[in-house]
Amino acid sequence: MASRPKLENLNFLYPIIIILVIVLATSAFVIVDSGHVGVIRTLGAVQPHPLPEGFHLKKPFLDKVEQVDIRLTKAKSKSAAASKDLQTVETQVTVQYSILGPVAPQTYQRIGQREVVAATVIEPAIQESVKAVAAQFTAEQLVTRRAEVKQQIQKAIENFINVTLLDKKVPTALKIANVAITDFEFSVEFNKAIELKVRAEQEALQAINEKTRRVTQAEAGYQERKLAADGEAYEIEASSKAKADAIAREAKALKNNPQLIQLRLAEKWDGTLPRFTGGSGVPLINVDSVLQDKK
Repeated sequence: MASRPKLENLNFLYPIIIILVIVLATSAFVIVDSGHVGVIRTLGAVQPHPLPEGFHLKKPFLDKVEQVDIRLTKAKSKSAAASKDLQTVETQVTVQYSILGPVAPQTYQRIGQREVVAATVIEPAIQESVKAVAAQFTAEQLVTRRAEVKQQIQKAIENFINVTLLDKKVPTALKIANVAITDFEFSVEFNKAIELKVRAEQEALQAINEKTRRVTQAEAGYQERKLAADGEAYEIEASSKAKADAIAREAKALKNNPQLIQLRLAEKWDGTLPRFTGGSGVPLINVDSVLQDKK
């Protein structure tokens, strides 16, 4: 009778033993998700070698694995700065970066998870870099020289991050993929001033175009009138020269050909004889007077 209670006590322990075995078995392995590395903490101490994605064994109850995301991600920050001409400008900057897997344990140990990296490294780099670069350009230049501004901001961000990581003794913790300036936002007064300036420039350009058009039309009209006058003068000169040449040729012909003179006299006479009173004779024609009249 005494052995039965002992068996009952053992039956009660079986479920506990099974649970302990299951817990022990599950705590002896870990699965690292894709796009992550595992950072092993043994009783709180970070181990230097990361676990790649996949299945891994670990020491039960002693090891705890933190999964660090090493995929490309982005951090945004909106920074307010003053331009060279003391205009307030707000700039939205986005930095794409990733944590490098081989040094993920050191990064986790000295900085933290990805969210902490963004808050303590990336965002301060954006804030300081935007302020430093914006102070070198006027508000107008920030817009017209956007590519140059972006290049300088990116370079400043990378330098700031490198200095910070070097100070934390993890110089190769991050990889910066890209820096994007989303937008520049200026004050209402500055935007209004820019609008008025653009309108004035457009009106000035329109006035210049109108003046050019009128000058062109005036010059075209002048050239047209000049060509017409030149043509008319040429025509008059040619006609006068032809007429003078004809008269000279006719005079020369009359002088050298008496018979032609008689022909011209005959052509000029209308057949009517002059009448005289007191006489019945036919008058003679004065050839010299006729020639003189012809000339």
